Amino acid sequence: MAENFKYAPQDFKSDQEVRWCPGCGDHFVLNAVQKALPEVSHILNYDIERYVFVSGIGCSSRFPYYMKTYGFHGIHGRAPAIATGIKCANPTLSVWQITGDGDALAIGGNHFIHAVRRNIDINILLFNNEIYGLTKGQYSPTSKLGSVTKTSPFGTVEHPFRPGELVIGAQGKFFARSLDIDVKLTSEIMVEAAKHDGTSVVEILQNCVIYNDRTHGVLSDKENREDRVITIRHGEKMVFGKNRDKGLILSGLSLKVVNIGQGGFSIDDILTHDAFEANPGVHMMLANMTYPEYPVALGVIRNVTETTYDDNVRDQVLEVMKTAKIKNVDDLLNYGDTWDV
Repeated sequence: MAENFKYAPQDFKSDQEVRWCPGCGDHFVLNAVQKALPEVSHILNYDIERYVFVSGIGCSSRFPYYMKTYGFHGIHGRAPAIATGIKCANPTLSVWQITGDGDALAIGGNHFIHAVRRNIDINILLFNNEIYGLTKGQYSPTSKLGSVTKTSPFGTVEHPFRPGELVIGAQGKFFARSLDIDVKLTSEIMVEAAKHDGTSVVEILQNCVIYNDRTHGVLSDKENREDRVITIRHGEKMVFGKNRDKGLILSGLSLKVVNIGQGGFSIDDILTHDAFEANPGVHMMLANMTYPEYPVALGVIRNVTETTYDDNVRDQVLEVMKTAKIKNVDDLLNYGDTWDV
């Protein structure tokens, strides 16, 4: 129970004024993280000193200032390199990278995919508002085809990245998605991300009220949301809709939406979500579902166990040390040919 937690959300709030625009989705995400960390600390027995928040450049990258933890505000696109160094230097730390769709997938794209491929034990929170907000409204790598922005006045002619597809394609072992206004679900996902040993990527569909307002409006609309998103959880049937009367089945090599109780389909025909399945096929299809053909999948889509980069580095160092002649810096300086000058 929450009353038994060592920490409360307030313990993770810094004394800094939160300087995001009123109505910005970042406020919801900050709230969700601060709600999740007391539970993470309880489950994993972490003290608050073990948390480090790292960011690059962008509105979301102010995040470390608002956390009462260790933090590092890096430069554009380079947060994965900093987070990797921190985790390898001190593997006991719980490292969280805060990034936006531009910061992560444009200038930081190479760092991002290799952090995922290496399976470094860090948690990447990808704020996706489909725009560059801090630099005033340019289209980003996730902006929808045809989006009219400051740098595409006649509409973009580029096909956007799908972050989930990119993560799974880079051999990612953990991918989840949430909606900024759903603080409860986002907190739930953060706990699962923290428990995962390896790179966890959480895409948060986030609203930029100034430069791309309601870009996710079709999903955040309270009246119709239940018919347009599906919240999936491991071991549960993939059912959605206001009346819980729709579900997903596998039809050939594709997913298909069916109405339960119609066309001969019963609840027994509906797929059960297996987040732990190593084969990424169904996970990729879930990550790529878009409205209106499909509901957009929220929740933990993929959660697979694999060795991590930081563990492999540690094990290699320990193995080499068994037979190494060089045990310390003095040994290194005096190794080989030396001269007295």
